[in-house]
Amino acid sequence: MTATFAALLFAHVLADFVIQTRWMVLNKHRPAVFAAHGAAVLATAALATGSLHPALLALALAHLAIDAVKTFALPPRLSQGLAAFLTDQAAHLATLALVAALLPGLFGAGLWGRLGGGLPHLPPLMALAAGLILATRAGGFAIGMLMQPWAAGLIQRPDHSPGLLNGGQVIGHLERGMIFLLVLSGQAGAIGFLIAAKSVLRFGTVGDDRAASEYVIIGTLASFGWAIAVSVGTVTLMASLPPLGIPDLSP
Repeated sequence: MTATFAALLFAHVLADFVIQTRWMVLNKHRPAVFAAHGAAVLATAALATGSLHPALLALALAHLAIDAVKTFALPPRLSQGLAAFLTDQAAHLATLALVAALLPGLFGAGLWGRLGGGLPHLPPLMALAAGLILATRAGGFAIGMLMQPWAAGLIQRPDHSPGLLNGGQVIGHLERGMIFLLVLSGQAGAIGFLIAAKSVLRFGTVGDDRAASEYVIIGTLASFGWAIAVSVGTVTLMASLPPLGIPDLSP
């Protein structure tokens, strides 16, 4: 069951956060774009499991049904923002868990499960990749939605400095990626040094600007919290899969 869930989770993350572009998100109300996303969900699930089981078609249809509620049924004020994003992803994860529970041997019966003694390292690699994408790219979307109301206020200020193009986004991806690696290697304690380093680097930028300081603090804590939660979830999932031999660097 765990191997099947890891494969389905990897497929979902690819379809929602790698293959699906921002343009597709903004234009999902178009039938062709909506159908293309559903095709991507089905294709990634089939490739990840190495299977053409009819349950994967049902999973893709369930994914589209969840997206349809968010895209077509809800008003914009309810379909946008962090709460809608988290609810949408929770619903998708529930469908993945349901399929894995009903068909625990789906991955083992698929092409990859029948090759090379079942390719035992493939499911944990998928779990690792899914966790990294969730920590970095998905985390960027989540933190961006959380910070959007305050960001709009800062941008409208006459003394606002835009900084590097997408610089904040890159910093967020890097810090969450580093946290992911630290937790996976048993060095979670080093996250404190990462927070301290970022605080020192940001100190000269925000100075006595209370609004900017609070914005940075909220964004940093949210970003770190997201990365830690995803990292712990990934470690928990990988504990039920064949070990990859990632060294524990903790003393």
